[in-house]
Order: sequence, then structure tokens, then C-alpha cells
Amino acid sequence: MSSTAYDFSFKSIKGEEMIDLSDFKDKVMVVVNTASHCGFTYQYKGLQTLHNSNEDLVVIGVPSNDFGNQEPAGNEEIRTFCDTKFRVTFPLAEKSVIKGKDAHPFYQWVREELGFVSGVPRWNFHKILIDKEGKAVTGYAALTKPGSKRLRKKIESLLKL
Repeated sequence: MSSTAYDFSFKSIKGEEMIDLSDFKDKVMVVVNTASHCGFTYQYKGLQTLHNSNEDLVVIGVPSNDFGNQEPAGNEEIRTFCDTKFRVTFPLAEKSVIKGKDAHPFYQWVREELGFVSGVPRWNFHKILIDKEGKAVTGYAALTKPGSKRLRKKIESLLKL
């Protein structure tokens, strides 16, 4: 298995380009699996606010249909939804598998690094924190909102390192 998040990339929802996590060295990353038809979809707004809050912080959205078939759309429709409904400007990956044996390699690595409790999403909008050195720090379940004191405090502590 790879040693840091910098060893991974996602294909961008925009098509040809890649989202190389190594492009975000020296930044704190919040990698979150998303879905457009989920009860937590309102969190896109908070994720955008989080993304805009500090130049050393980046949010990366990874749409997935792994939970309750709540992301049935194709990449273009997902992108349009995020652009028009939430004005998302943070990087969005193409729709990906995030759990099980066919999970994207990043999510397999996170499971190895953080274990089953915080490293394996159990629902949409699970947030994985990556520190400035590319190490997986912890995960937060969907119930932890992007603006929650607990999450923001952890991000602030990582930004100071």
C-alpha cells in the first residue's frame, strides 16, 4: 500500500483532467464522498464555505452511488447540479466506487490507514481529513456537518502544524 495521500489521484468530473492529490502538498485536505439525492446534500453549501475559508485548505468531493442509490446521475448531470444548486468550486472527482473490493485505491488506502471505524464511509458525506504531509488523520461521519465546532477545531489544529 502507498504511504501518503499524494500517491493517489481521481479523474475529474470535468472529463480528461486528473485531480492529483500531490498537487495539494502543504495543504489540509477534506475528501468527502457526496450524493445529490441524499438528505445530507445541503452539506455541499458548508463544504464550499469550508473550502473558501483558508487558502491552505482544500475540499475534494467524490460523488458515489454506493449508499442507497442516491447518486444515480452521470458525471455531467452531477456537475450541473453542483454548479447550479450550490455553486461548487472545489474539485469534484468523477463518480467513483468508495466501498468494498472495487473501491477507489484512495479509499482502500484510507481503510488501511484509519481502520474500519473512521476510515470506511458508512453513508454519503463522510469526511476524511488529510494533513499537510499527506497522512490520513481521521474521518467524520455524515452527521458531522462541515461547519461543526469539532471538525473546524481539528482542521484549525492541522493548519497550524
